[in-house]
Amino acid sequence: MTAALAPALDRADWQARRQAHEARVDAWLTPHLARRRTGVKHPVEDFLFTYYSHRPAQLRRWHPGAGVVLRDAEPAAFGPDYTAGAAGLTLDTDRVRARRAESIAWIRTLLAATAARPAHFGCFGMHEWAMVYRQTQEQVRHNAWPLRLSPAATAAVVSERGVRCSHFDAFRFFTAPARPLNVLQPTREGQHALEQPGCLHANMDLYKWAYKLSPLVPSELVADCFALAREIRALDMRASPYDLADLGYPPVRVETPEGRAEYAAAQREFAGRAAGLRARLLAALDRATPADHR
Repeated sequence: MTAALAPALDRADWQARRQAHEARVDAWLTPHLARRRTGVKHPVEDFLFTYYSHRPAQLRRWHPGAGVVLRDAEPAAFGPDYTAGAAGLTLDTDRVRARRAESIAWIRTLLAATAARPAHFGCFGMHEWAMVYRQTQEQVRHNAWPLRLSPAATAAVVSERGVRCSHFDAFRFFTAPARPLNVLQPTREGQHALEQPGCLHANMDLYKWAYKLSPLVPSELVADCFALAREIRALDMRASPYDLADLGYPPVRVETPEGRAEYAAAQREFAGRAAGLRARLLAALDRATPADHR
């Protein structure tokens, strides 16, 4: 797409978009940064900032995405990936793609493969249980918060239900005794073949792929992926063995038939929303990539 054909935003319009993005993100950043200053940890709200590598300042920074011209914009304010032309400032997509071609191709393949695969909803969140399987309260990752069941009862749920986790970045946190219980043995090399669109962690990771594709994708899309990941994390921990009721997260008791039904219904709803975000990421990549390079 040439600059002449690209959509153009007047200064007032792109500044309004930037300010709206910053205000939206600040609602998430402000409490997180306050907790960080005082050394207070939150097992749900802080996860997206500690597990993922995108810094708060990076999330707050606004980019319009590929193929958008910003009128009356200063190049220094947007960085070296932007080029000034007669119509205004625009992202130099060739420069970005040349620098990150391998990563972009890997992400695009993963997104497309996941989108094309049928969704499965029978895991019932047992991945979080497998992460504490046969550990004591002191050994578990979030040991400041109690388990809802005893360690023995928690292990019994895992043994009875089994584990059906297809996501490598969840599987790698399983305890050693839990790994053989999983029906799959995910690897990084096999991620493209196993990732499926019903998985909570695959859908949470849309945030990771969105920020890794920045500035090719608009920052509003990155924030949309963050917002979904934040909601998914809440369900993830509500369905976990931890008791976070005092933090305002009532448990989804997946050890019961009623809890499993509640979990699967929420999982389906998240999968539907994630499918839309995944499609938007792929469309943004297509806008930023010539057809003969896809």
